[in-house]
Parts: sequence; structure tokens; C-alpha cells
Amino acid sequence: MRRRQKGFSLIELLIVVAIILIIAAIAIPNLLRSKMAANEASAVGSLRTINTACIEYSTTYGGYPSALTNLGPAAPATSAAADLIDSVLATGTKSGYTFAYVAGASDANGNVLAYAITANPTNRGTTGQRGFFTNQTGVIRADATTAATATSTPIS
Repeated sequence: MRRRQKGFSLIELLIVVAIILIIAAIAIPNLLRSKMAANEASAVGSLRTINTACIEYSTTYGGYPSALTNLGPAAPATSAAADLIDSVLATGTKSGYTFAYVAGASDANGNVLAYAITANPTNRGTTGQRGFFTNQTGVIRADATTAATATSTPIS
């Protein structure tokens, strides 16, 4: 007498795999969009952090920093490394965004009077969609079409 085998048939297994693939095809684009949104939120938060650090640097040392690395970690803190932002942000790359800091004109004492910062996605469409810009005014502007520049539109 033959014993009935327990388990799943090949057809049943193929149906389960097909259902899993359909669910994955639906979920992956949403996951990528949420990752880009998280990267963009991180970039805006990082720009706020840099603006705050620049104001504190200006209060302490009499002018804005000449480079982003001047805000980075050090012990003890000096004007060359003020220990106001973390080492990851001081390198200029964080959460799929590249940060570019440009110092403006200086006064007679060498104090920087203005600055501009842009944050652009490392791979537009993959790590983020919008580029961001800010300067000493503290207003953060976004540009969804091209790399962020001083003419970017404000975030609403």
C-alpha cells in the first residue's frame, strides 16, 4: 500500500512565489521614494545644523568660517576646528547628499562676512530629487529640477 506524501506540490509553490514577487514589485518603489524623502529631510536638517554652527562660530570667533572643515570636531576647539558639527557632516557628504560650503567676502581683519551652502543629491533620482541652498540669512531654498544654486525657490 502506498502512503500519501505530505508537503506542497510544485504548482502550489509557484503560486506562492508569484504572489511574493507581485507584493515585492509593489513595495520596492514605495521603499525607494521613502528613502529619498528621508535623505531630503536629513539634508534640510543638516543645513539647519550648519547654519546654527556658523552663527555660533561667528559669535565666538568674529566671522563666519572659511570652510566647512572649520566647524568639524577637535580637542580643544579652535577657529581651525571649532567642534560644532560631527565628523561625517564636516567631510561634506551625508545621507546621499553632497554639501558645498563657499565663504564670501572678508573684512580688513580677515573675518568672513557671508557664506553659501548647497546640498545636492549624490545621484539625482536615487539618493534624492531636490537640491537645497542656504546662506547666512538662514532661509533654506529648494530646487527640484537642477543642482541647487543661489536662485533656488524657497521651501513652503
